[in-house]
Amino acid sequence: METLIANKPVEVNEQGYLLDMGQWDREVARGIAGEEGIELTDRHFEVLDYLRSEQEKGTALSIRKVGKSGVVDIKEFYQLFPDGPLKKASRIAGIPKPASCI
Repeated sequence: METLIANKPVEVNEQGYLLDMGQWDREVARGIAGEEGIELTDRHFEVLDYLRSEQEKGTALSIRKVGKSGVVDIKEFYQLFPDGPLKKASRIAGIPKPASCI
């Protein structure tokens, strides 16, 4: 379904995840983050860029994999994206919900 995020029409699924990674940009990320109650910083974008690059490589993401990435440890990941960090960060990054997320 089509919705407006950051005044841009984007296609999302019923859970609010972008269907086309190409529709993502930093303003869309800020719009989605606002819905999640998160104000994005440069540090958030470092993690989001990592998640997007891993998705483009076809890497299956998990909290453990992100924690071992060298980009962010698990504790900081939970601080940046509280209450379900991988699920929230993936949605904000404009990538599909990882299979490891319920």
